[in-house]
Amino acid sequence: MSTGIGLFDHPTAQGAPEDAERRRFTPRVGPIDAWRDGDLWRATGIRYARAERWGVPEPEPDHTQPLAATRWAAAPPQTTDATGEALYSPLRRDLDVDEHCQRLSILAPADVADDEALPVVVWIHGGSYIFGTGDSSITDPDDLVREQRVVAVTVTYRLGALGYIGTDSRPANLGLLDQALALRWVRRNIVAFGGDPENVTAIGESAGADAIVHLLAAFPDEPLVDRAVLQSPPLGIRRRRERMARATARVVAALDESSTHEDILAIEKPVTAVALRYGLVGSMPFGVEYGRDPMPPEDEVEAAWAQVAPRVPIIITTMGTEFSFFSRQVGLIERAGRAAGFDRRVLEPLEGWFSRAIFTRAIDEFARDWAAAGGDVRRGEITWSAPGNAFRSPHGLDVLLQFGSREVWEGSALLRGSRWEDFVHSGQVLRAAWSAFARGEDPGEGEEGILSLRAVDAGE
Repeated sequence: MSTGIGLFDHPTAQGAPEDAERRRFTPRVGPIDAWRDGDLWRATGIRYARAERWGVPEPEPDHTQPLAATRWAAAPPQTTDATGEALYSPLRRDLDVDEHCQRLSILAPADVADDEALPVVVWIHGGSYIFGTGDSSITDPDDLVREQRVVAVTVTYRLGALGYIGTDSRPANLGLLDQALALRWVRRNIVAFGGDPENVTAIGESAGADAIVHLLAAFPDEPLVDRAVLQSPPLGIRRRRERMARATARVVAALDESSTHEDILAIEKPVTAVALRYGLVGSMPFGVEYGRDPMPPEDEVEAAWAQVAPRVPIIITTMGTEFSFFSRQVGLIERAGRAAGFDRRVLEPLEGWFSRAIFTRAIDEFARDWAAAGGDVRRGEITWSAPGNAFRSPHGLDVLLQFGSREVWEGSALLRGSRWEDFVHSGQVLRAAWSAFARGEDPGEGEEGILSLRAVDAGE
């Protein structure tokens, strides 16, 4: 569950300027030409897999001719969310749209040496499995690479009816299979870009964090990542989705090879209408399906996580007031708010209930179970907010903090009331903590009013 943010309305650059300096890297997959962007090298839009529509992805074959990695990765087809745009007010890159979108982009320091082995951070974007893309300007990890001297990778994967909701004749979890191939590509090739293939940390927010959690369960015997930072995964709505999945599959089954992208996107509304009959789980109708490749059955998922926990340390976080972002988008909350003139004394208890039901309770349970299985787990809460801002510390604000471009975020309604300097400092606190963790160091306890972190004991 996450915010939907439009990506394609205000064109900027399509990638490397024509006069940008180039540098050739030689990973195992074949030679790749990156481009210089100030104090960074960017290798953008690298295909890591291919698949037919509703097909299981296959790794991209090795190549011998140099690949010019100079265009942003194409985004998967998706609709936009007017409410999200109004609140976030982002600057969007002009991205191509392609349902065959299995591509990744790499950022490395411009002075990276051939023999360096920097920590690798792989970003899996959120967006309810229907929004987002790897090369969105709103989640550009350039500050992370500059400040923390890491190699960053952003992943684009299939969404919505093309990536999730299997039918009797079509596979489920295709977006998850895409992500697994991207992580395998990183393990195999990132050393050529100065990254340490034995030190890979996956970071995701909302649906992106949910995806990482389920990748760990789907491949418990395969070391896809060495660490994970899980920001606000909606674990409270992961269970008992089977009946909803069967019902939504009947809607999606109307699509076929002749369906246009418009047809495919139009199916989201009837899918959502059907899903909402099944309660809270219907707030995220597209998502991982248990018992469908590569996921184990629902009653075996905890055992898979217990198998992984001893070798994959995690940080798992929630926001201070998760549901305050959604409170004006969900009918029950909105109606209660109107009846009370949006009196916070009425809204806040309802927002708190939804925050606990979708996020906090299940995340606390997951953290305890990870520790009980012998895992190293830090439980965090991100509490930064703009002074006097009605949204306080909502779901998704951590994305703004981590990817703190002034050009992108300064007009966001979620930041009104804040000083830009305070916002920047708070983002630096998050990036420093996540990067220390990625280096295998103690991330500390955070900083008051921004981030609190604590180790979870097995006995809690």
